[in-house]
Amino acid sequence: MMVSLKVLKTSSFRLAAIYLTVFAISIGAVLSYVYWNTVVLLQEQTDDTIGAEVQGLAEQYRQRGLSGLIEVIKSRSKENNGSVYLFTNFVGRRMAGNLNSLPVGAVGDEGWFEFPYGVRTLSGREQHVARAYHLELAGGFTLVVGRDVEERLRLAELIRTALYWALGLAAVFGVSGSLLLSRNFLARIDSISATSRTIMAGDLTGRMPVSGTGDELDRLALSLNDMLDQIERLMSGMKEVSSNVAHDLRTPLTRMRSRVEAALRSDTPKDQRAALESTLSETDQLLATFNALLSIAKAESGQARAGFIEVDVVELIAEMADLYEPIIEDLSGTLSVHTDPGTKLRADRQLLAQMLTNLIDNVLKYGLDPKTGEPHVELFAGQTADEVTIYVADKGPGIEESDRPRVTERFVRLEKSRSASGNGLGLSLVKGVMKLHNGTLDLQDNNPGLKVLMRFKKTLS
Repeated sequence: MMVSLKVLKTSSFRLAAIYLTVFAISIGAVLSYVYWNTVVLLQEQTDDTIGAEVQGLAEQYRQRGLSGLIEVIKSRSKENNGSVYLFTNFVGRRMAGNLNSLPVGAVGDEGWFEFPYGVRTLSGREQHVARAYHLELAGGFTLVVGRDVEERLRLAELIRTALYWALGLAAVFGVSGSLLLSRNFLARIDSISATSRTIMAGDLTGRMPVSGTGDELDRLALSLNDMLDQIERLMSGMKEVSSNVAHDLRTPLTRMRSRVEAALRSDTPKDQRAALESTLSETDQLLATFNALLSIAKAESGQARAGFIEVDVVELIAEMADLYEPIIEDLSGTLSVHTDPGTKLRADRQLLAQMLTNLIDNVLKYGLDPKTGEPHVELFAGQTADEVTIYVADKGPGIEESDRPRVTERFVRLEKSRSASGNGLGLSLVKGVMKLHNGTLDLQDNNPGLKVLMRFKKTLS
């Protein structure tokens, strides 16, 4: 009973009921039109035939007199064509015709009327209905001329029955179809609701069922599944980040605690100062880690889009070169810059600068020439009609192709880079900035070394 009530409350059932009502009204209107026009047409034809015959008999009476009219009526009464005739004198006595007596309706003013009368058939005597016209002739005579309309009435009844059956069958099939459609629709909705409750209970692996029909519910389920996939990835990333943060903070905090305890035990001002300086350095590194996480969160959330301006990429690359050229020269390295004049991009300038800073810092930490230990940095910025391309390349050991998909995740550090300082967030920030700008990030071989290629669309969606 509850399922039936739920079905009746569904929007699909209400919509189907509306369509059924409109369809039934349309069928009723069409059949009513057919019925009305058929009945009216047949009645008009009958009336025209009777009217013409009345005029003809009246003309016979004027031309041939009483005897001539009686002769014609007797002759026509013998024909079995569904016509009825009666001619009576002033006292109502039948003088000619195939009716025994004057019908009840043939009194008073002349005009149309219908009446029942008996007809002999092969199966016996039957009661039929006739439509007739009566008029008064000179001398008190009465003339009744009519036609048997039983077939016409039966046809009208047949059309009315067909109309009722059509409406009834439309209602039965329509309601049945609506219930079946609504039941199937409700079953799929219940399945989606059950999956939603499972997900709300904490099982993020649940997915909306897809029937494979490609209808609107399948499209909705696919969109929800894509959303759930993204949520699951975010939740997994959050768990991984939480675990990595706890792991990466435990070591420096432990070192800081050990230094503070040693300083408290020491009575030498020099040892205490050294402990404070080391603790301050560790604190700076921790703050840098948290600032990097905040920058990544800001980039991935899309909040920074409000600060987008037109950025002169050539000018930004030149500023990066001016900043790092002295450092690279101190390390006996080289810095080459190649830019297309007029390269501009609508972006967050601060995040672009931080992204380039992270990439150049990575070269100085992990991208040194394995033979000479010197950094060789190449900066490029160019544009086409549709996009702006920026890359930072080096001549270092590079990154194995199998490791490239995961190095952009938070706190991921390859084994060969663990000896250098860092927090494993540099490429994560680059990835977040590219996501913010709807760009693409590609890590390629530089033969030798690594090329970090970034492509930005000139028109942001």
